[in-house]
Amino acid sequence: MATVKRDYYEVLGVAKNAEGDVIKSAYRKMAIKYHPDKNPDDPTAEDKFKEAAEAYEVLSDADKRARYDRFGHQGMGGASGGGPNMEDIFSQFGDIFGGGGFDSFFGGGGQRGGRRVKKGSNLRIKLKLDLEEVANGVEKKIKVKRYVACSPCSGTGAKNGTELKTCATCQGQGQVKKVVNTMLGQMVSANTCPTCHGEGKTISTTCDVCKGEGRQLNEEVIPINIPAGVANDMQLSMSGKGNYPERGGVPGDLLIQIEEEPHEFLKRDGNNIMFEQYISFVDAALGASLEVPTIEGKVKIKVDAGTQPGKILRLRGKGIKDLNGYGRGDQLIHLNVWTPKNVSSQERELLEKLRDSDNFTPHPGKNEKGFFEKVKEYFQ
Repeated sequence: MATVKRDYYEVLGVAKNAEGDVIKSAYRKMAIKYHPDKNPDDPTAEDKFKEAAEAYEVLSDADKRARYDRFGHQGMGGASGGGPNMEDIFSQFGDIFGGGGFDSFFGGGGQRGGRRVKKGSNLRIKLKLDLEEVANGVEKKIKVKRYVACSPCSGTGAKNGTELKTCATCQGQGQVKKVVNTMLGQMVSANTCPTCHGEGKTISTTCDVCKGEGRQLNEEVIPINIPAGVANDMQLSMSGKGNYPERGGVPGDLLIQIEEEPHEFLKRDGNNIMFEQYISFVDAALGASLEVPTIEGKVKIKVDAGTQPGKILRLRGKGIKDLNGYGRGDQLIHLNVWTPKNVSSQERELLEKLRDSDNFTPHPGKNEKGFFEKVKEYFQ
């Protein structure tokens, strides 16, 4: 059974108009409160910790926050299959606690050590959808070339059977500290270890397959579930479906940008569908039954006798499903009366007679029976 996500503002306990500093402070308190190392006997702490991290990731980013405010959870990751990875959280949000990361609040190195986990690069693709797919949602299968962990070495870059060694230069920390004497006194700077390049480990014998890189380029087919109601240029994300980093870490994300293809007849306006229907002045005067296209196929509509140009007919529920599940839009049919540019001599003669008719001249509220009768006689 799918888990219903809580509102991100509710998760962090902030108002919807909260400033960035307020959101950052609220997240910091939540992360400290539910840090797994601080709550070893609470099985729910890690879930709450991850929930807070996910909320902060969105609300701390102006673009993501704007998209969330407009489209809700569906707009943030309609294609995503799961929550954030724990290592990913430490990688992305550790800097909110200062240079020491999370571990500085819990007695130093801990089980994660002082080295930050690497994250691979994101992949970006454009996905074209027609109006029917946008309106109802769809599952697409796409081919993606991306770096994945090398199987023989399990992504370490070391030859199968050999072990990674702790870097002797940085003692596995991935950083080397340097004390510099300045006019203001001694200052300590931390730089990436030049020996292991920040990985904390060194390879004695490289993998024959990946040549020590720890990853391979692979092509795979990825199913993407697109929710109904997405909009042009909206970006969805699939966590962990991006590139695997060199020699270990967590994969990046797959970012899917929606490209809505124009329909031959129909036009989108929010969750509503617009359609321009041209009718003859005879149909406008006498009424008619017509077929019009919708995203679900053709349907019949009735044009009442005496219809004036510009009238709008509404087909309820024939529009696009709302992204947040708030019902469905309508199809609006705009009736335009078509005036012929060329008429035959016989048609001109009839029209000249109709011009002299009192009913042919606009008189709002007057009986138009005489005009209808003359038109019927001509077309019968």
